[in-house]
Amino acid sequence: MTALPAPDPVPLRLLLVRHGLSSFNTEHRIQGRDDLSSLTDEGQRQARLTGAALADLRLDAVYSSPLSRAANTAAQLLEAHGGGLGAELDDDLLEVDLAPWCGLLGSEVKERFPEAYRLWREAPDQLELERSDGSRFRPIPELMDQARRWVDRLEREHLDQADQAGDDLNTVLVVAHSAILRCLVLQLLGLPASRFQGLRLDNASLSVFNLQRQASGVQVQIESLNVTAHLGTRLPPKGPGARLLLVRHGETDWNRQGRFQGQIDIPLNSTGLAQARSAADFLSAVPIQKAFTSSMARPRQTAEAILTAHPEVTLHSQEGLVEIGHGRWEGRLEQEISQEWGELLQQWKDAPHTVQMPEGENLQQVWDRSLACWRALAAGLEAGETALVVAHDAVNKTILCALLGLTPADIWMVKQGNGGVSVIDWPPPDSAGGTLPVVTCLNLTTHLGGVIDRTAAGAL
Repeated sequence: MTALPAPDPVPLRLLLVRHGLSSFNTEHRIQGRDDLSSLTDEGQRQARLTGAALADLRLDAVYSSPLSRAANTAAQLLEAHGGGLGAELDDDLLEVDLAPWCGLLGSEVKERFPEAYRLWREAPDQLELERSDGSRFRPIPELMDQARRWVDRLEREHLDQADQAGDDLNTVLVVAHSAILRCLVLQLLGLPASRFQGLRLDNASLSVFNLQRQASGVQVQIESLNVTAHLGTRLPPKGPGARLLLVRHGETDWNRQGRFQGQIDIPLNSTGLAQARSAADFLSAVPIQKAFTSSMARPRQTAEAILTAHPEVTLHSQEGLVEIGHGRWEGRLEQEISQEWGELLQQWKDAPHTVQMPEGENLQQVWDRSLACWRALAAGLEAGETALVVAHDAVNKTILCALLGLTPADIWMVKQGNGGVSVIDWPPPDSAGGTLPVVTCLNLTTHLGGVIDRTAAGAL
């Protein structure tokens, strides 16, 4: 799938929810495709909280895995939502088949099947298991095929229908499991199974995707990933490795107007200052040891607001994090740019990686400098430390695209709301698991009002 320019309207919103906490989750047992575990009291509470968080959204269709922990989550969620819909149970939303391991403790699997467990943690797409009849199978490639079937049906049965309906936004809710939802995300983004361990989806978390069909194919945008704040857990628990909090600056007048600001040093407006204070409150209880910002005013103001709750932390400016240089487009509205550079502006929307800004930068230049800076910051963290990084739309998008396994061509696939928070966790050096940094959360904006990002789209 190709990239979706953020300002364009979309006909289909897809909500992905993982089931609530189950009995096997609490016992650290392998669940897989067997229906051996049940939703706990906490899992039911999580389901109801998720339904309440979605109460102001109209749901047009709901699908659930038939396994009881997902089906019961969907039932509790929909009752709290109050929209009157029931969930359609769908076998293509079943969890990954881990038949030889089901019911075992994770520690037992690690002890009894050490090489297979290592593959599951480090290269799950290469894992082979044996069924009771002696046949060999590869769980993750099979699950990727299953996810592809479901996405194809979503496009046929809902995206085409939404296109025909015109301007009315359709919303589809899916309640399923960690592995199948991660495979759905990979299929939506056109990513390989090797990226499976680079994603995280917590119990009752919410992820939001926007889809539309264009001449170039189905286009997708990640609005948010693994939101848990509606459960009372602002950020998912941190592991033993380093954590980076990537924040976009608050709103400016030019964001609100849709004016290209680039490297012109526009400060926050009153809404942006309020967003910065909301981000500060949201992150106030999070231990932060280091902090970095673009050298420009709008991210620095945002970072300084966040650090009011962390007065012992010194803020360091990084030139590598400054916004893309739009050159002669800076300070202009889209309609003004279209009068002189109409074809180039359309190219920026359709194939942004091919555009050289007039007297400015191209995305590869931004990609190279922002990632070099990001990697240096990450390499300078001790295991267990958390660092705050505040930057800009294009800079954050390039960093997140790289972490997800996307390219500069895919920059519109990632949404960054003003004041939005993303979380990236790095495995410790001696980790027995995967080596990929994990995009734990992407574009959290619940602290700005609701689980849907309603910040100004603005221009880069």
